[in-house]
Amino acid sequence: MSISPFTNEAFIDFTKPENFEKQKNAIAEVKKKLGAAYPLVIGGKEVTTERKFNSHSPSNTDELIAVFSKGDVDLANKAVDEALKAFETWRYVDPKERAALLFRAAEIAKRRRFEINAYMILEAGKNFAEADGDTAEAIDFMEFYAREMLRYAETQPVTPLPGEHNELVYIPLGVGVIIPPWNFPFAILAGMSSAAIVSGNTIVLKPSSDTPMMGRLYFEIMKEAGVPDGVLNFLPGSGGEVGDTLVAHPKVRFISFTGSMEVGIHIYELAAKVQPGQIWLKRVVAEMGGKDSIIVDADTDLDDAADGIVAAAFGYQGQKCSACSRAIIDEKVYDSMVQKIKDRVAKIEIGPAEDNFRLGPVASASAERGILKYIEIGKTEGRLICGGEKAPGNGYYIQPTVFADVDPEARISLEEIFGPVLAIIKSPNFEESLKICNNTIYGLTGAVYTNDRAKLERAKKELLIGNLYLNRKCTGALVGAHPFGGFNMSGTDSKAGGRDYLLLFLQAKLMSEKIK
Repeated sequence: MSISPFTNEAFIDFTKPENFEKQKNAIAEVKKKLGAAYPLVIGGKEVTTERKFNSHSPSNTDELIAVFSKGDVDLANKAVDEALKAFETWRYVDPKERAALLFRAAEIAKRRRFEINAYMILEAGKNFAEADGDTAEAIDFMEFYAREMLRYAETQPVTPLPGEHNELVYIPLGVGVIIPPWNFPFAILAGMSSAAIVSGNTIVLKPSSDTPMMGRLYFEIMKEAGVPDGVLNFLPGSGGEVGDTLVAHPKVRFISFTGSMEVGIHIYELAAKVQPGQIWLKRVVAEMGGKDSIIVDADTDLDDAADGIVAAAFGYQGQKCSACSRAIIDEKVYDSMVQKIKDRVAKIEIGPAEDNFRLGPVASASAERGILKYIEIGKTEGRLICGGEKAPGNGYYIQPTVFADVDPEARISLEEIFGPVLAIIKSPNFEESLKICNNTIYGLTGAVYTNDRAKLERAKKELLIGNLYLNRKCTGALVGAHPFGGFNMSGTDSKAGGRDYLLLFLQAKLMSEKIK
């Protein structure tokens, strides 16, 4: 199999009128299909249940995206059984064939790109560029992991030993549970699922209840690409019912999760308990959020830093685990930076994602309630300089909000808010900035703006951050270039999109033969 080297999928330029119109037309076409009902898919068979749940647009809560059958305990158990049955054949399929499946899926996603974007714009509230970046990342994951599987399928190096033939191979784990988030509803879902499948495992996919349509689209693409029945089982349902059943199941070998710290800890604890009939310790791959900082030194391009802070804080309404929620600014340039940030935030316009506003809605009513609660806390912990209120519209709109003069130990400085809220902290010097940056329980992303090379080198050594960016914003990781994952309560440092990632879904087997 002749495969070209991996390159990242180019983003669509929506400043070009023809691309903008294509996306608007795709949204119009998708709107004709809204409100359709979708079944579960277990072992290749569609299952319609009496219990249903709806997916609504966060931009317009009256707009119904789709109706989904809802899984339960019995169906979760059945899905594991079907995945286990499929594993007995899928595990032995040539890795080249499994990689070819992902290559085909990537091509289908490229062909359906504007459609995928359109569903994401409507269901997840992403503007055009944010949605397309998500879709492009999903394509990258499939292309990258396909190539990685081919690499891991090659003969692995071992030290030669006279009188023996030694061989190390990687084999799949078994049945896995995939629990993706709503904030990157296609990219992360596709990445987690594709990595497991191409490695020879079979999965039960429980999409987020906020964005189940994106899981359905992934299933459709993989089905068209030729995924065998039972290798990918599609099981929407509640976390407390379906999710817990899957995680605790004795035949489940691994759980791949991206979401909140609280849910991640719960999954970790539940997976750690060995169930009757279980003959392995389950592997948990978890990414659990962050409280990410951008440090601004006095010696730097302040306009560049302000642009980076605002882009990282308010891109996709601050609903990225990598979002900048804290700006730590040297006191010598503090007042100037606060004004620059304020001026930029004041220009951000809010409105429906389908109209391509820079700032759209937050994901759900529960997200809105949580963010507004933190904004009220922030009003007691800092000086409100922007926003601070719900924004008008028939959706979950919140003004981009900035608090200045925030204490490093304040709640809005330490706790993940996951919304369009930025805390600005004054620091007396660079050394203190590093300490403040390290003072949370998380360690996912962060950035440092300075022209001082010695300070950059110090940041590299001292900041406990999985993805550290120098003189650029802390969001926008690209597959292959920026393997993604963090330390401490940010998760297991899984490094999605990196050359180590597939190892999380494989186990090494050594075979040693005596030569006569």
